[in-house]
Amino acid sequence: MIKVISSLVAFFSISALFAQSPSAEIPKLVVGITIDQLRGDYLEMFRHTFGNRGFNRLLNNGLVYSNVYYDFPNLDKASTITTIYTGATPSYHGIIAEKKFLVNSNQEVSSHHDDNYLGNFTTEKLSPLPIRVSTLADELKIASGGQSDIFAFAPDPSQAFASGGHAASGAYWIEEENGKWATTTFYKNRQPLVDQHNRSPESLTFTAGGITWRPAINIEQYNAFPYTRNRYNFQHYLGSEKGGNYYLFKQSPYVNKEVNDMAIRMLESGALGKRVNPDLLAVTFYAGSFPNALDKNYSIEIQDTYYRLDQELERLLDALEAEVGLKNCLIFVASTGYFNEQEVIPEGMVTSGGDFYPDRSQALLNMYLMALYGREQWIKKYYNKQLFFDRKLLEDNKIDLAEFQQKAAEFLVQSAGIQNVITSQQMLHGAYDQNVQFHRNGFYKGISGDLFLELQPGWRVIDPQSKVQERGHNNAIIAPVIFFGNNIKPQKINRTINATEIAPSVSYRLRIRAPNAAQGDILQELF
Repeated sequence: MIKVISSLVAFFSISALFAQSPSAEIPKLVVGITIDQLRGDYLEMFRHTFGNRGFNRLLNNGLVYSNVYYDFPNLDKASTITTIYTGATPSYHGIIAEKKFLVNSNQEVSSHHDDNYLGNFTTEKLSPLPIRVSTLADELKIASGGQSDIFAFAPDPSQAFASGGHAASGAYWIEEENGKWATTTFYKNRQPLVDQHNRSPESLTFTAGGITWRPAINIEQYNAFPYTRNRYNFQHYLGSEKGGNYYLFKQSPYVNKEVNDMAIRMLESGALGKRVNPDLLAVTFYAGSFPNALDKNYSIEIQDTYYRLDQELERLLDALEAEVGLKNCLIFVASTGYFNEQEVIPEGMVTSGGDFYPDRSQALLNMYLMALYGREQWIKKYYNKQLFFDRKLLEDNKIDLAEFQQKAAEFLVQSAGIQNVITSQQMLHGAYDQNVQFHRNGFYKGISGDLFLELQPGWRVIDPQSKVQERGHNNAIIAPVIFFGNNIKPQKINRTINATEIAPSVSYRLRIRAPNAAQGDILQELF
């Protein structure tokens, strides 16, 4: 009898759950706003310079989660945004970093490299196919029978591919060599609006040479940092004397205006949010540091970047309100994490930690392996805190891979600055361990290396092959996630959500299937 009653209770509970429907009508337009390296603490510190219709409108009238967490190591702009739009970690979606190392050809290439497709307004051969699972945009396209329009505009190709997915009507990025809006022949549709802009006098090719970045407002208002040493009227020339290379431009707030201009043009063309099936517009903005800032730690430039970004958000929200209506839009704003901190230590200051030289560690390890297994070059490459072994050489010498990796790890972990070394065999076949699982989430078979190095906090990687010298940090930087529009109730939720929960939650509001590898739950406040 008790079993029967329990079964009935369970049945009616499940029936009631499925009888519930989302608290709002299906949005006509989903707007995904991802902001590269947005920091929640900076948002609070700089709010006194913001207007009322950008960040403040989102923070005051949106559903605001205090922090987002990425459950894998070595975050970068490619791995994190792909996690947002797939609801999965790199172990499923396959994008472990912006670039990857091809062992067989000894090459570093884009993680989206694909020889089967040519570029439009770019010489790069890229496609979204290296994303091994479906995305939010893909599922919307499937649900609508191909009728939904999906457009993505971003500074970089990895961001455009992740947000636009495999079935985008258009996914565009700013080509670093010529300043054009580039795409790939993987996408069959050509958008006249973008092509016309590329050939017009308004294209960056013709305008970037005249751009000089100066403070947008009186620098006395940029007073959030008591540690700013120099309160200076900076001036940065963002063009190129040779007429190419937009590297600095893409790390300035002007890249946000360029992205926003294209998104708003697409809105004003009347193509989005006006039909039965929902459409999706994805934009990616930049809120990271500027490499040529005078103060590296606490700069006037970063405050100006946020001030200008606030203005761009205001412009985009106003355009959405005018063209589609905010109640018809489901807008989500998410940070891709904060990972590019290049702090400067005052001269003469002695700190804990030190400098880790990968080439020296690689040479010492190879000498040790030579003593054990013979005089060969056993190591192919150190790349992005990973070591790649010559698998063919191991196979030819009939050496057990798991044993070889373990001996190498046991030797390397004794090196100064190395906290832990995890082997690929441990990740694939080892016993469960929380730290191993964390690294396993960022591992993809056939792309990742043999050994994964975890450095101790405070140690700096000195890699001659890289321009960036980062110092290890374990401390968290908060970054909010905001949902806005579509009759979402304003709330402040003081909890950390997982980045994998964003895509399933947006899918729920759209009443479509979540991406096929999505791991996160639906956020309860969006029911």
